Amino acid sequence: MRYRVLGGTGIEVSVHCLGTMMFGAVGNPDHDACARIVHTALDAGVNFVDTADMYSAGESEEIVGKALEGRRDDVVLATKVHFPMGDGPNRGGNSRRWIVQEVEASLRRLRTDRIDLYQVHRPDPRTDIEETLGVLGDLVREGKIRAFGCSTFPAEEIVEAQHVAERRGLQRFRTEQPPYSLLARGVEASVLPVARRYGMGVLTWSPLASGFLTGRYRKGRPIDLSSGRAALTPARFDPEIPGNAAKLDAVEEFVRLADDLGCTLPELAVAFPAAHPAVTSVIIGPRTSDQLESLLKGASLVLDDAALDRIDAVVPPGTDLYRADGVWRPQALTDPALRRRPVGERAAG
Repeated sequence: MRYRVLGGTGIEVSVHCLGTMMFGAVGNPDHDACARIVHTALDAGVNFVDTADMYSAGESEEIVGKALEGRRDDVVLATKVHFPMGDGPNRGGNSRRWIVQEVEASLRRLRTDRIDLYQVHRPDPRTDIEETLGVLGDLVREGKIRAFGCSTFPAEEIVEAQHVAERRGLQRFRTEQPPYSLLARGVEASVLPVARRYGMGVLTWSPLASGFLTGRYRKGRPIDLSSGRAALTPARFDPEIPGNAAKLDAVEEFVRLADDLGCTLPELAVAFPAAHPAVTSVIIGPRTSDQLESLLKGASLVLDDAALDRIDAVVPPGTDLYRADGVWRPQALTDPALRRRPVGERAAG
């Protein structure tokens, strides 16, 4: 296992990070099986574990907390805050009120007295970024978190947060967690260069492109749209949709490349993000021990220039062949009132 420094924090983390989104009701409800996944990853040299309060409504954090008993000091533990955790107002977002309340809940579920990396899961247009940075800095001073970062922030939001921190003398985001894969390279255009410019560590998610790079979905082969991931979002996997056909064409090219390199498609997929100089760690999110074992084999794979050139020929740098699930959309796009002038607006003069 290789290790890299997480931004400028001085914290060394494994190049592959164990993601636990699939722990709990949403993925694997067997707590003992999930604990075995954690222990296998740690035994293989992984020292970085990432979860979030909203994964299975807190169940993932509970599983991780139990699994790390007796091994907590050997692990860089990351979690997140933002998404609603229950009904009613003020049960989510990036406000001081919610973050102060929810960090305590995460600490309790994780059975620890500190979180090594606390991440803001998405931007919150309702909350001034100064408010968010201020409370996160306070939590660092209190010793409840060691460092903090953001997740799936667009480049302009990252820049604004860095500028506000500098102007106001606040602690700043030290990491960003964007989606990045062979099929979704859009972050190469601005997010990764911006993160590198500010010396931020980068943890990438969804290296398997929501399952397209597992090898399960292939061109010319029947795709069961009633099971697995396809049942949740059939439009993403329907081969009759042109965008999906383009992904399947790309997958065939990557299968040929993997064969030439003597590795599997998933191994190629998890090795690719780690080749970018801005990336610190690649999050792998297995649901089973078998999936973990297959993904860990890609931890030692290093892609040379010839392999990266072939990848560029299939999916050009900065190109997204699909929109990753959960990518934040600016309020300017989601709220029609922000992009339409009022009807009957009186002309000046």
